[in-house]
Amino acid sequence: MKEDFQHYYTDQTEPPKSIRSVYLRLRNGHSYTFKSPEGVFAFGKADRASLLLIENCILEGQESILDLGCGYGAVGITLKLEHPDLKLHMSDVNTRALTFSKINARDHNILADIRKGDLFSPWEKTSFDSILSNPPIAAGKAVWQRMITEAPEFLNEGGSLQIVAYHNKGGSRLEAIMRETFGNVITATKSGGVRVYVSRKF
Repeated sequence: MKEDFQHYYTDQTEPPKSIRSVYLRLRNGHSYTFKSPEGVFAFGKADRASLLLIENCILEGQESILDLGCGYGAVGITLKLEHPDLKLHMSDVNTRALTFSKINARDHNILADIRKGDLFSPWEKTSFDSILSNPPIAAGKAVWQRMITEAPEFLNEGGSLQIVAYHNKGGSRLEAIMRETFGNVITATKSGGVRVYVSRKF
């Protein structure tokens, strides 16, 4: 839990004591390597929930996506590599996370608009076709509830909020708030207790 909390809500500006390479392999056979710094979520490992989101998010007809709470960038960068025409936006509150998102984007030779800030604060007057997140359950209800309830303001018509979480570790509460906020929610996929929830703005 502590690692998740640091990832989203501690602004770490000092260089990490340790950096590890993370090898991400998709079911289509494509593989990517990322630099992962100590003190940022999923240090030194491919997070299974994030991988489920990458492989099962709904992007048909989408032009712009926001990877919200991007960490070192695995979700957004992988999706951009798999779907080169996407316009990728990424943000996080953690300076160290953003530093490594930029490093990983550079290493994979992709363009991304990467900004620092709490939840949607960097994206005033900006809207997206999809917002994707592996949300900070450990940060408390006030944080992830705001993530959901503020999302419609930053979505284009027909756009979607796509969240991955462990259903029995907060995911069911996220699902309920998504349904209350958007009037709809589906489970796009589930695996070993992890689910990808999708709500659409109409």
